[in-house]
Amino acid sequence: MPAVPSVMTAIEISEFGGPQVLRPVERPVPAPDAGELLVRVKAAGINRPDVLQRQGHYAPPPGASDIPGLEIAGDVVATGEGVRRFRIGDQVTALLPGGGYAEYAVVHETNALPLPQGYGYIEAAAIPETFFTVWHNVFERGGLKQGETLLVHGGTSGIGTTAIQLGKAFGAHVIATAGSKEKCDACLKLGAEHAINYREEDFVAAVKQATNGRGADVILDMVGGDYVDRNYKAAAEDGRIVQIAFLNGAKASANYAILMTKRLTHTGSTLRNRSVEFKAGIARELETKVWPLLASRQVAPTMDMIFLLKDAALAHERMEEGRHIGKIVLDLD
Repeated sequence: MPAVPSVMTAIEISEFGGPQVLRPVERPVPAPDAGELLVRVKAAGINRPDVLQRQGHYAPPPGASDIPGLEIAGDVVATGEGVRRFRIGDQVTALLPGGGYAEYAVVHETNALPLPQGYGYIEAAAIPETFFTVWHNVFERGGLKQGETLLVHGGTSGIGTTAIQLGKAFGAHVIATAGSKEKCDACLKLGAEHAINYREEDFVAAVKQATNGRGADVILDMVGGDYVDRNYKAAAEDGRIVQIAFLNGAKASANYAILMTKRLTHTGSTLRNRSVEFKAGIARELETKVWPLLASRQVAPTMDMIFLLKDAALAHERMEEGRHIGKIVLDLD
């Protein structure tokens, strides 16, 4: 392996604001602590939390890098004391609490996974954030079971495209919402049985029609706002609504009598601030249950556009335009 330099290029948030505040700078290369890997980053995924951090709405957890970026793929170039699983030269993809928009990043070895068989760095960098999030929220918190109906809002986002595929792969009936015919068609190609254009249809009525009046067993929602009350109406009895974001606002008015009479569960979570040990548990589940599906291409990250590291601002512009279908990734190779 080549020698590790003392400085690297990273993307810094110079001040809170629009995409233009993302600027390439020189930073010291981080050193791995006990149990950690130093990874030469070959690709880094772009995610909505990165945008929120840039805007000043989502601070990194204590101890995490202020450099944005929650997922990477690359080569292990150094290891901290006690590392057992990975060695220098191994190719990994990893979930980070921050620091991904840089030529080098550190991650605890339990939050890293080997590249799925047949995957290059760019595709592999598009996996961790969405697959960790969907697995925990849809299958662990939401308890999705074979034969149940999963409603996925934002079906063409990185989270949405992942949730559609994993829901189908594990035997659920999937319904997705999206904002255009093109996006609805993309949801159907990914495995959704029904795709609802929320700009033209009432998703509550459409879900009821698609389920013969029963409703959705699990609803994955990143919208919030007025969707909260509508999700209660669209849910089946004993349904589970899992909140992972509030793009339409974190405050809502809802008819809680529906929650009671239907015996609904409304839960939610954030992943970034959870412990290394918690994320390690999800990593183990993914490697056992999902990595074989990735290797066989039964599921795969849906790729939108690739940008160079220096063009991170353009990547954020692409995400904020809302026209992307799937994942946006930075190429550092």
